[in-house]
Amino acid sequence: MADIGQAAVTETSASGPDASKTQLPMFYRKPEALHPSRHGTLSLVTKPDYGFAATAHAVPIMASEMPAAMRSYPIVFVGPQKAPVVITGLRQNENLFVEPDGSWTAPHYVPAYVRRYPFVLAEDKQPTERLTLCIDRESDRIVETVTASLTGGDGATVPLFDGTEPSQATRGALEFCNQFQMGFAATRTVIESIDALGLFVTRKSTVTLEGREVLNLTDFQVVDEAALNALGDDDFLKLRKSGALAMIYCPLASSNSWNSLAYQAKARKSK
Repeated sequence: MADIGQAAVTETSASGPDASKTQLPMFYRKPEALHPSRHGTLSLVTKPDYGFAATAHAVPIMASEMPAAMRSYPIVFVGPQKAPVVITGLRQNENLFVEPDGSWTAPHYVPAYVRRYPFVLAEDKQPTERLTLCIDRESDRIVETVTASLTGGDGATVPLFDGTEPSQATRGALEFCNQFQMGFAATRTVIESIDALGLFVTRKSTVTLEGREVLNLTDFQVVDEAALNALGDDDFLKLRKSGALAMIYCPLASSNSWNSLAYQAKARKSK
């Protein structure tokens, strides 16, 4: 095949964190469109290592992930687009769930945005708009196959290509990224339906840490429960039919997870 991108999902608009040409999506330093002529000698380290996310205090999340994520993290909305994120740290450049060895603290849910790395779909306008599978060439999980065979030797790496064809690992990554992109688009649609009813409101949260240190967390939005309860029956029915209720109630229920972050900070400090 000429380009792995030919198998990717085509969309009329590649909106979201992967579409920016001027600013790279979080975690990615050197994304390159995957192609056998350039990347045929590369392999993927299969052991999960989330060290790249160690400074991410907030991570994007999709609507379908919220029921699992709300048990571990507060879910809030940020920025003009009200993008949903899970809060993973109480300070800038702090992720309380990435261990020193790069593992994610069990049994907490690992967001799909994190799990898809070092792969990502990016918009390719030439010759037509489409989404193409890319890798972050500077990821520690992308290695030369020769080097991997000399240092690994235990099945810990898999090639990205079998000859000129994408390997099973690459096809799996493509499918995962496709599903992520569709979920991301569906999440954006639901957010727009909530926003159209004026339900978002700016909030702040106060967390007291061990030693009586108080942190005031601001610059995020949530759904105003009072405004939600004041909706007329027709508007509430529109939300239910749009699939928005889970995206409303999961973040509301996740407010208890601010205490989980304080506990995680205490546990991290005691190690």
